[in-house]
Amino acid sequence: MTVYHFVGIKGAGMSALAQIMYDKGYQIQGSDVEKYFFTQKALEDKGIKILPFSAENIHEGLTIIAGNAFPDTHEEIERAIQMDLPVIRYHKFLGQLIEDYTSIAVTGSHGKTSTTGLLSHVLESLSPTSYLIGDGTGRGSKEDGYFALEACEYQRHFLAYKPTYAIMTNIDWDHPDYFKSVDDVFNAFETLGKQVKKAVFALGDDLQLRRLELEVPIIYFGFGAENEFQAKNVIKQTTGTIFDVYHQGEFIDTFEIPTYGDHNVLNALSVIALCVYENLSVKEVKNELLSFAGVKRRFSITEKKYQILVDDYAHHPSEIRATVNAARQKYPDRQVVAVFQPHTFTRTQAFLQGFADSLNMADEVYLCDIFGSAREKAGNLSILDLAQLTKGHHVIKENHTEELLPYHDAVILFMGAGDVQKFQAAYEKILDHTEIRTEADQRAIN
Repeated sequence: MTVYHFVGIKGAGMSALAQIMYDKGYQIQGSDVEKYFFTQKALEDKGIKILPFSAENIHEGLTIIAGNAFPDTHEEIERAIQMDLPVIRYHKFLGQLIEDYTSIAVTGSHGKTSTTGLLSHVLESLSPTSYLIGDGTGRGSKEDGYFALEACEYQRHFLAYKPTYAIMTNIDWDHPDYFKSVDDVFNAFETLGKQVKKAVFALGDDLQLRRLELEVPIIYFGFGAENEFQAKNVIKQTTGTIFDVYHQGEFIDTFEIPTYGDHNVLNALSVIALCVYENLSVKEVKNELLSFAGVKRRFSITEKKYQILVDDYAHHPSEIRATVNAARQKYPDRQVVAVFQPHTFTRTQAFLQGFADSLNMADEVYLCDIFGSAREKAGNLSILDLAQLTKGHHVIKENHTEELLPYHDAVILFMGAGDVQKFQAAYEKILDHTEIRTEADQRAIN
């Protein structure tokens, strides 16, 4: 039997794909750096071998799945090419794999992971489903059925997919190191849409997505009355969100989700629209939406001592706004403190004022040094350039997170796509050794 060797197996997509192939009965191994990543736990739980990078890992009988972060000059990929072994890039292998399924590619500048997670959760309760989520979660079904996958637009990698359906959550300018403008991003999404076989479900409230011209039907969803699927009568509560769904003006049902913010209503609406289109039970869809526990690093809550700590992947001004608004909905009476680590110098430079404006929606802002990419040069930009534009001008270090201690009964939002989790972990250690004092105690001390 072929053994699949994943170069960069700890990557979010690679980890998920390795799990899918393992579940389908294939022999799987992989390699990566020896630093711990949260994605490796699921691999270890399945007993998938993870090796340190080495050309010695490559031998006859392997098919190499190469992570997109690694060039052909990587020692393992180079050895595989020299040995004339099959070497397939992650996105191309995934594109081949989904051909045997009713596939749904979930894409968009924001909301891909949360929507793919929600869609996967609903579908797997109704039919055999394989899924690949960008938080490192993957599951493979040995039966033919649905395949829900997160489809990333970066470097147009998602053009390797020819899915049955696509869900497009929005179009925004991101990845400024690759995309030159929002029109460039639009071009990539429209090209994907032209490869979809049955229908595209697109946010009709998004002006860019309204520009799509495709051969297949475009099913628009959103809050606006002009959408085929419309969410109305939204009720925001501290326990979640309730809303009515109408299809072509006719009431379908009232749905409830245990998540917060308009973006999560729209994510759920896209899933509902696809399920109605596929003639799946609305009653069962309704039940499954209510039981969705969320995906990793998307508003993940830890209650510790006198604070609420939230880990979130938000790394674009639009995503930060959504996360702050979600915190305001769930915790209306608490102070919101943003701790943000910008991801890449190019994105920070391109959206400097946008980051400041969205972060300043919080009550206080703390910044971590920019998490750079190997693909770019730092230039003259530093975190101080953003700090000058944000409340308090605070810059925080991993070994000095105690500055967050005075915010009693606050929500601390740790946001970013780099390694901002290490700042939260360092702070949690401090909190664990902090004595809880009441306000009366504090006054007595002062």
